[in-house]
Amino acid sequence: MHFVDNYRYLARYNGWINQRLYDACEGLSDEERKRDRGAFFGSIHRTWNHLLWGDRMWLARFAAQEGAAAAALSADLLALPPGAAHATLLYDDWSELRTQRARLDDAIERWTGAMPADFPLRTMRYSNTKGVQREHPAWMALTHLFNHQTHHRGQVTTLLTQAGIDPGLTDLIALPAQ
Repeated sequence: MHFVDNYRYLARYNGWINQRLYDACEGLSDEERKRDRGAFFGSIHRTWNHLLWGDRMWLARFAAQEGAAAAALSADLLALPPGAAHATLLYDDWSELRTQRARLDDAIERWTGAMPADFPLRTMRYSNTKGVQREHPAWMALTHLFNHQTHHRGQVTTLLTQAGIDPGLTDLIALPAQ
């Protein structure tokens, strides 16, 4: 087993749990998904938008790294509008948001599947959102990518529960075997 296999597992879990939680969100009306519930991004819909923004931003950074095997991370898939920030509403339409999430999750799985075994140990260089140059092992950013998703999905599950929707089991260990 290689270090990179952990990220492949997390990518598979990411796609699985996102689909399950988006399915749970279907139990709410568009108005209810967009209701400001006092969360950091206000609503379930805005929280999902933030996750899409964050994933695109990080994946673009990964795609720019030498030897990232990033063919699955196409520029159109990772495109963000000029000036997009952490709270930017990328998609107001629920169906389009869900479609884009599924496309991105598929790309993350394909990208990690093609990732060279030594990629997590390589040095990653990029500018953060404030233009500050950063440099650290790629495994740190990969771990952050998946941890960030988990953090905000936890917020979504809380908001769903408060809205009377049971999101079901979300544990990583519950991911069905392939």
